[in-house]
Amino acid sequence: MKIKTLLASSLLAGTALFAGNYNVDPMHSSADFSVKHAMISTVKGNFSTFNGSFVYDEATKTLKSLNGTIQATSIDTGIKDRDEHLRSADLFDVAKYPTITFVLDEIKGDKAYGKLTMKGVTKPVVLAYENGGTATDLYGNKRVGLGLTGKINRTDFGISWNKTLETGGVIVGEEVKIDVALEGILQK
Repeated sequence: MKIKTLLASSLLAGTALFAGNYNVDPMHSSADFSVKHAMISTVKGNFSTFNGSFVYDEATKTLKSLNGTIQATSIDTGIKDRDEHLRSADLFDVAKYPTITFVLDEIKGDKAYGKLTMKGVTKPVVLAYENGGTATDLYGNKRVGLGLTGKINRTDFGISWNKTLETGGVIVGEEVKIDVALEGILQK
């Protein structure tokens, strides 16, 4: 029995040696979104300021943890007036809620289960997960690529401003598509 316990402990310790802590490289990562406008077209945007870290187990090719923070003030749709409205109390209310956070609970197959917090509201979300694999860059840094995509309902997070169109429907869709591409660098 002691031999089995010792062997199991050695295997677990060995596996931990392969797990690494990674910092998100914002120069090679993105946090994009899209939402319907006037029910006829799609507006795309991104958040340009964010950071995060994750633990990736090289031996099992498994994401063990992930924590990310987006600066809501960095929202950019390419139109200054629209971006200012998005930052206002009508929508993201960045003066009161300056960050958006995501914390991973677990990976099951190609699904990432976690908690998303926007505008002070935390909800569980399920996103499609893509493991992009690992590479060593030109400077000898170990890198991991990850992708998270999915849909959320913005009103679930208290982002509910809208206007009704005279032709029916609304100016801003409730469903928001999320597309996050992360590249992490192994901490030394």
